Amino acid sequence: MDHTIELEILGLSSNHSQSGSFTLVMGEVGGSRRLPIVIGMFEAQAIAIEIEKIIPNRPMTHDLFKSFSSNFNFSIDQILVSDMREGVFYAKIICKSASKTVEIDARPSDAIAIAVRFDAPIYCVSKVMSEAAIEFNEEEEKKEQLKQVKPSRSGSTTPRSSDSLKDFSLDKLNQMLDKAINNEDYERAARIRDEINRRN
Repeated sequence: MDHTIELEILGLSSNHSQSGSFTLVMGEVGGSRRLPIVIGMFEAQAIAIEIEKIIPNRPMTHDLFKSFSSNFNFSIDQILVSDMREGVFYAKIICKSASKTVEIDARPSDAIAIAVRFDAPIYCVSKVMSEAAIEFNEEEEKKEQLKQVKPSRSGSTTPRSSDSLKDFSLDKLNQMLDKAINNEDYERAARIRDEINRRN
């Protein structure tokens, strides 16, 4: 198996360009790379309520999975973000019982919503990290903290649609990627990253 890297959840932010979707930002444990994953509203809510330890009136789908697990005596060993094809991430839920280990295919959003309920570690194969992660250094983090003090302007002068990215040179795209990271606009950074990957 490919070498794996442990991830932690750094935050959730709503997407500007796609209403109803969110960017889940995963961070490399002990490293500076961030892995932005676009997820749906339901999965974002499922992750957020578990992180905040809010108990819903009725069990959500991921709580149901946990009930099955405890009643049939299997545990979640780990979650693995196993692949990325054409900008779509793939994951596996690795379950263990007394007698066997089983890998279940899942969307990363569902897998991570389950991971937080089981307090299971989340890993990503290094190939996916090298293709999809965004480098974030301490200097940029400090700059970002300074920027947080100022109210952000709502009108963005930078083009947002992915179509417009095709018109830029590779050098310009790399500059735009740095700027998007500085602004913690991970959703835009992910789109620029995908465009750069298409050129390479």
